[in-house]
Amino acid sequence: MKLLADPRIAVMAGAAAIAALAAIAGQLNGPDMAERLEVRAAEAIAEVGGAPVKAHFYSSRGLPSRHPLLTGGEGLDEGLRDRVAKAVAAVPGVGGLRWSDGTALAESAAPPVDPLHCEEDVAALLNARTIRFEESSARIDAASQDLIGEVAAALRPCLGSIIAIIGHTDSSGPEPGNLRLSRQRAEAVRAALVRRGIPDDGLRARGVGASEPVPGLDPADPANRRIEFSVVATMPIRPTPVDTPGPR
Repeated sequence: MKLLADPRIAVMAGAAAIAALAAIAGQLNGPDMAERLEVRAAEAIAEVGGAPVKAHFYSSRGLPSRHPLLTGGEGLDEGLRDRVAKAVAAVPGVGGLRWSDGTALAESAAPPVDPLHCEEDVAALLNARTIRFEESSARIDAASQDLIGEVAAALRPCLGSIIAIIGHTDSSGPEPGNLRLSRQRAEAVRAALVRRGIPDDGLRARGVGASEPVPGLDPADPANRRIEFSVVATMPIRPTPVDTPGPR
């Protein structure tokens, strides 16, 4: 006769599995992730003789980040800064990086990019097409995935600026629901851009519901359902040596 398994054993096994998954998650995200990346980045910097450069994997708000800030490179020549940046960027799991003192373009490179031009480039993309979502949902429509990729490419020269992602709806439905949906859609676009390599600490998502219709349109017009981008704070935008090695 087949014996039934002891339910207490099943519960204990399930608890052990959950604990194991939690441990794995802790290694992939949060302080453990940041500390692990800092150790590996330090090893990579040492290998190319980049002391005293350090890579800090925390955002300005103290949150763990895969996008390090490199400090201590002020006295290094550009060739060594280039090697250090490339070594850190090659560490598995590291996203885009930047120097605390900034860098300049090489003389042979293109002129520096005005961050506001990024806003204009994105606006031009979205004037011709719209980021669409599934009906009454914050899930981005599959047909808009390519457009999200183009927006990410247009925003890349703006890295270092604070970029607002603003969700809008038309006036159909109650405004509390419109506000919530517009915010969720802006956050969905933000998450999609982060997955495409745009640092999360430079993106701000908010929703305004139906309060800001397109000028000249009836507030109930579905064309008011849109995502807009604006540069709300700018700072000198300089590629890291990974992008363009050159003199400061």
